[in-house]
This record gives sequence, C-alpha cells and structure tokens, in this order.
Amino acid sequence: MNKFNIENLDLYYGDNQALKSINLPIPQKKVTALIGPSGCGKSTLLRCLNRMNDLIAGVKITGKVTMDEHDIYGNIDVSDLRIKVGMVFQKPNPFPMSIYENVAYGLRAQGIKDKKHIDSVVEKSLRGAALWDEVKDRLKSHAFGLSGGQQQRLCIARTIAMQPDVILMDEPTSALDPIATHKIEDLMESLKKEFTIVIVTHSMQQARRISDRTAFFLMGELVEHNDTQTIFNNPQDDRTQGYVNGDFG
Repeated sequence: MNKFNIENLDLYYGDNQALKSINLPIPQKKVTALIGPSGCGKSTLLRCLNRMNDLIAGVKITGKVTMDEHDIYGNIDVSDLRIKVGMVFQKPNPFPMSIYENVAYGLRAQGIKDKKHIDSVVEKSLRGAALWDEVKDRLKSHAFGLSGGQQQRLCIARTIAMQPDVILMDEPTSALDPIATHKIEDLMESLKKEFTIVIVTHSMQQARRISDRTAFFLMGELVEHNDTQTIFNNPQDDRTQGYVNGDFG
C-alpha cells in the first residue's frame, strides 16, 4: 500500500528546472530514503510532500502528487496537510520555551485547553521520541538546555504530538554527533510502526542502515528507486553504482 504516489512531477524555480518528470511511489509505514549529491533535488522533492515549496516565490509545479489517493495539489486545506505531514529539519529548532511547552504548543494552537489531555499527549509524544526518561524531571526547564541530539528528539516529539500520518526528515542527523545519530536512527526503526517516514540523507551508511526503500537522484532526475538492499548491492543503473561506491558525490 502506497502512502504517496508522485506522477510526472516537474518543478521550476523561475527558469531553472529543479525536478524533471519524477515518478515515485512511497509505501506506507516504511522508511524511504532520498539520496544523491548536493543540489540534486531530493530536499525539493521532500518539500513537495507537504507543499512547503508553495512558500517560495517563483515556484511552478506540474504533475500529480496523491496522498491516500487524494490530490494534495487540488482543492485542499494546506494547513491540514502540514499537520498530517509533519517535518523535522536539518538543525534542531526547538521553540524558545520549556520542554513541556514545546510539545504542547501545537495542541494549544488548535484550541485544546484540557490540561489532563495535554499532559497525556506530552508524555506519550516524549516517550514516542525516546526522550521521556531523560527529561521527565525537568519538563519546565528551557528546551535550549538540552543537547543537540535531545533537541532533535524534542522536535520529533513536537511533530508526533500533532498525530501526523507522515514524518518528513531533512538530514535530521547531519548536525549531530555519532551517539546522537545512533539514537535518532534507532528511533526511526520504532516510529515506522506508526508513521510513514521519508528521509533525505547524505550518508550512504545511514540510508543503508535505516531505510526500507531508497531513491537515487541526480541533477533533478530520479535515476532509480528500489528496495534498499537492491539499490546498494545490485543497482540497475551505472550512475547509481558509481554513487553508492563513492566514485562521485
């Protein structure tokens, strides 16, 4: 079962074509990794899935992107889409408030005032992000006092609290040390039981370790996509072979 189907997607920044006729299914409750050299279009494609590119002046998109068979570029509420398709960015970006309020923020923004309900969601989300045991005694402390890896897991908890269907991750460990990276990777393994995850990563090793499916991009084109073991062990395209072997990129 596919969560997304991307069909004949072209994207232009002004006159520059950043994505060229992309066709890619994204399966439900799996981790799909988007790999390729810098500037190849993978982060641009990620932002198509929650329409973040709409916020950039001069962007033109043609083709079709469906989520659960509904056209996300049709007549839909984009705010609702961005709740269903949460995003975790490259650098941890906690809000300048307490750990508790970071996770509660989205609920309060939706008008939820029931403290018991908010308490329950905060705990569940922090547990889901494998952070509860580390912060349960200091929920009122400022989020900026957490380490980088803890801040990134807090951002994941903040996303989980909104009960999305999908979590997009744009190089979520590139600013983290190896131990924090390992924790986020372990977390993804447990999160995919509940969520569809799409991750952009520059790390071949990370894609190999954590993803079920891998899609390789080069200069705005989708060269190849398949299950991860096939992409790394038996790619069909010489360019994929060269990239996963470290010949370029």
